[in-house]
Amino acid sequence: MTFWNRRHFLAVVPAALMACSAQATPTEIVVHKSPSCGCCNLWIDHVRAAGFQVRAVDVADTTPIATRLGVPANLRSCHTAEIGGYVIEGHVPAREIRRLLTERSDAAGLAVPGMPLGSPGMEMGDRRENYDVILFDRAGGTRIFASY
Repeated sequence: MTFWNRRHFLAVVPAALMACSAQATPTEIVVHKSPSCGCCNLWIDHVRAAGFQVRAVDVADTTPIATRLGVPANLRSCHTAEIGGYVIEGHVPAREIRRLLTERSDAAGLAVPGMPLGSPGMEMGDRRENYDVILFDRAGGTRIFASY
């Protein structure tokens, strides 16, 4: 029979908590994109720099994937990604992906519709457009998650 003392507790519990924390926040993001899209590759560089592991999947058309994953047509962009049960559509900043994963919203995902200048992967010098990161749910509801 093993008895737990303070030394056992302090040796085992912090490691177990770290393992649970690592499992709770996924870091692999699967990105469905066109093989020739330069801005998609730049967005992938952005999320990699933020610590995500990226698996890029080249497809001829992301529309069927976005449809299958429930991305509303008015929120579509040039690439569709999946992470931790969520959909990430378009040029969403990595910090907002982290926030979504931390908050564990019951939403379907995040989207940056279109390809706004100045969003990650769409940098063009000092040219910038204001844009919103939209949180969308499985019933088609939306709300602004962040504004840039």
